[in-house]
Amino acid sequence: MTTTTCFSLSSTDDHVAHLVLNRPEAMNTMHPTFWRELDDILSELHRNGSARALVISSTGKHFSAGMALETFAGAIAMDDQSPEGRAAMFDMLTDMQSTFSKIENLRIPVICAIQGGCIGGAVDMVTAACIRYATTDAFFCIQEINIGMVADVGTLQRLPKLIPFAVVKELAYTGRRLPASKALAYGLVNEVFDTPEAMLSAALQCAKEIASKPPIAIWGTKQAVTYARDHSVEDSLRQMGWLQGAIWSNQHVRESIVAMKDKRAGQFTSLAKLQSFKALDAG
Repeated sequence: MTTTTCFSLSSTDDHVAHLVLNRPEAMNTMHPTFWRELDDILSELHRNGSARALVISSTGKHFSAGMALETFAGAIAMDDQSPEGRAAMFDMLTDMQSTFSKIENLRIPVICAIQGGCIGGAVDMVTAACIRYATTDAFFCIQEINIGMVADVGTLQRLPKLIPFAVVKELAYTGRRLPASKALAYGLVNEVFDTPEAMLSAALQCAKEIASKPPIAIWGTKQAVTYARDHSVEDSLRQMGWLQGAIWSNQHVRESIVAMKDKRAGQFTSLAKLQSFKALDAG
């Protein structure tokens, strides 16, 4: 177990990583420390390669109440008085967006388990995940419009790929809450559970099933479906040919089939640990 100011991170013998938002007294709001720690954790999970699936869950009444409002009055200087200051907003937002994009671009699937409120920046966060589970009391709110701003860290870009466009517009324009039941009907969440315990158990079980597959095949699948979301069928089929040609493994296919017949877990190699070119010894 690794614990930071805003998170705890653990892993199981089944190669499942479990990241928990652990500031329930502050409704797991997001401030610069939250962003920095999350970015570091995701970067390490991406580099290491030992985890084969990631579950993100939370503590307390709400999954997250989004951006800590006091941040705007202190840590983040939003200078709208000059073109230079406004240009700096672009670079700051790009940096913030890149952290949640790391969830989407992580080499392993990500499952979010959401209880209570998923508000503002938390919607930006969970829409970058692969799978979302929720409790019956969960709700989603594009809170930014309620405080006089445009949602700017991914919600308006990813949510239209997940639910009907008109529904996105209604939520974004009004700041209304989307309850779990409607989120399920629209396809934003995969399943709704009566209790946080049942939801987390299901999320971890799903992650365990994913982790039992060949990690390189899961990596390839995530690459393919994400690419297909943003490209034409023709382009995606071409990308699929290149991708399959790059990662095909007769050994993995044989092991998967034999393990299925023998009713046992397959034995597969983890993803390679990534090296930073900048960190290599120049010799």
